Amino acid sequence: MAAPHAYDVELAAIKDAAAPSLSKLDVEDAVETTISVVSTQRGPNTRRIRREWYQFSTLCLCMWLGGWNDASLGPLLATIQEHYHINYTVVSTLFLFKCVGYIVGSFSNLWLTDRLGFGKSLVLGASLQAVAYAVQIPAPPFPVMMAMSWLTGLGMAIQHAQANSFIATGKEKETTHARMSMLHGFYGLGAVLSPFAATPFSRERHWSYINIISCGLSIAIALEMWHVFKGRRQHEVLRDNDALDQGSMATHSEEEPLEAGTGGKYRQVFRIRVVHYLAFVIVFYTGLEITIGGWIVTYLVDQRGGGASTGYVSSGFYGGLMVGRMILPPLSQKIGRRRVVFVYSAVAAAMDIVIWFVPSLIGDAVAASFMGMVLGPIYPLIMSGAGSGPWFPPHLVVGAIGWIAGFGQVGSATYPFIMGLLANKFGIRVLPPVALAMVAGIPALFLLALLDRQRPEQPLLSGVDSA
Repeated sequence: MAAPHAYDVELAAIKDAAAPSLSKLDVEDAVETTISVVSTQRGPNTRRIRREWYQFSTLCLCMWLGGWNDASLGPLLATIQEHYHINYTVVSTLFLFKCVGYIVGSFSNLWLTDRLGFGKSLVLGASLQAVAYAVQIPAPPFPVMMAMSWLTGLGMAIQHAQANSFIATGKEKETTHARMSMLHGFYGLGAVLSPFAATPFSRERHWSYINIISCGLSIAIALEMWHVFKGRRQHEVLRDNDALDQGSMATHSEEEPLEAGTGGKYRQVFRIRVVHYLAFVIVFYTGLEITIGGWIVTYLVDQRGGGASTGYVSSGFYGGLMVGRMILPPLSQKIGRRRVVFVYSAVAAAMDIVIWFVPSLIGDAVAASFMGMVLGPIYPLIMSGAGSGPWFPPHLVVGAIGWIAGFGQVGSATYPFIMGLLANKFGIRVLPPVALAMVAGIPALFLLALLDRQRPEQPLLSGVDSA
């Protein structure tokens, strides 16, 4: 015979204790109340859990598309140079124009959040990417390619800002880092798969047809985001989720309208020093990530004698990025979410030195994969910590995280462009020392953020440790 459940015993006790003094109706009311309380304690509403994971998986697809875009260009760089008869400097303007798009997207994100809201901004970003890919399908003149790189950067900046803000300001703070790591793990997954599609196209006459796949993916994801979020604002989405839990009293940061004068959101956000420190940490991080992912293939072909299949090394780097974001969060928690940023940066520097001084194609490819693995967790560590901690006023959290995520993507376009300029003048052999300088910039800027004394009584990153 099965043992009685704990709340069955509790109900029996209520009946026995109440029988001498209460009527049957009173006892039934007490029992119903107890059942309601116990049911609430037994766990959250399963409908709410399913809806939240459906929403989360949609944002993962959004980040997956970003990884697909960023990693698809690297294997095609040499083909684009040959098709348009241009040098390293000119082909690098693709990164530069994407950088301009990121900057415009970063500045416009606050305005879009207030005017359109979370859901519509996401769909707008994916739609802009779809238009950019569609125009690039027939391999138009190179100036048009540059303009479409700008449009792609604009769309990606909007989506990254909205997705990161949604996860970082979620209700369950204790799971924020895990969800942020998984979110950006899907970015890594997109970046892993993209070179497998781009490398075969790089050998074909119609190399630009890779954009047919990218355009189709963008349209599908835009439709999915509209279906899931229905164009609603972030606080409306969270409020509807909470409504599935009876009696929920949770509150969320709302997307308040821009205030006029000196108290406007832009001015308030930009007055917080740590916002800029963290934004430039992400600038260095994304710059390093895309510089290695974009130029490592060219480096190995030129310096290590790699062949056509070397393009898959880019997948190895992004594969390491994805694996690091998926499996290293427990280690990050154990070491300490702030201290581990310095540890990961040191290991990444060591792997870069291996690529620099070890003249082995296979050895350098393996080192690039390990470099991606230890770099991977840094981004979600920064974003989840900034969003879940008490650093920003509640009404500025969405704007601050959006700015950090959006402006941070500037690095993913600026530094690959600078790398192209340096490679054109000094040769691609300068990739490892340039990457080493960027690796050093991450812990240096992060240390400035930690030392910021604007609000010394509150930790920058929440976690179990204070080290």
